[in-house]
Amino acid sequence: MSEVSSNSRVSIMHLILVPALISLGVTILRLIGELKNWSSLLFNPEAGGGGALVGIAWLVPIFGIYFGLKLAKLNPDAPGGGRIIAYACLGLVAFTLFVFLARLLQLQTGGQLILLALASLAITAIQFRAWPAFAKALLAYGVAARIPVVLVMLFAILGNWGTHYDAPPPDLPQMGAWTRFFWIGLLPQLTFWIAYTVVIGALFGGIAKALLSLVRSQDSKMVEG
Repeated sequence: MSEVSSNSRVSIMHLILVPALISLGVTILRLIGELKNWSSLLFNPEAGGGGALVGIAWLVPIFGIYFGLKLAKLNPDAPGGGRIIAYACLGLVAFTLFVFLARLLQLQTGGQLILLALASLAITAIQFRAWPAFAKALLAYGVAARIPVVLVMLFAILGNWGTHYDAPPPDLPQMGAWTRFFWIGLLPQLTFWIAYTVVIGALFGGIAKALLSLVRSQDSKMVEG
């Protein structure tokens, strides 16, 4: 079965619908938890919200595996897991080098964010070289998951809600609400976090596909033996 015919049987929108709705629910739950000052272990309201156990970033590996196995089932001729893993690792290495470059150049915060945004776009594009249908599904899911976050951040910043959605990094210069929304909301959500979704999703999906192929290979040998 060709990849084209596979995509005709299951549209990308149908594939990502439930994951996108789950991500929306987690985003809403996290917002409520932070506004109501629930456990900081689950809902960290500090800038960046790092380490909070309730967050859509944790869903990426799960849905990466789901998309990868679902598309592999529809397309037996899909690229092997090793190829997908290799391109995902290439993306991670490339992004790491860009981070190092940003620090080496001693760029200001704005310059660093622009450079990392461009790097994010580049490593996202790289993943389409491995398996276009898989990368397309991850990209579509990433956009669907992050658009609600962008909207929440906009209202949180304008309303000073006191959540991680509107908390600026400590090194961010003083600026107006709309400018702050661009630098900490719109730009990273639609570049860095999209790249994170595509690359990490591809990595875990590739690992799952490789393991599935290994199990099937072992089963075939047992049957033949």
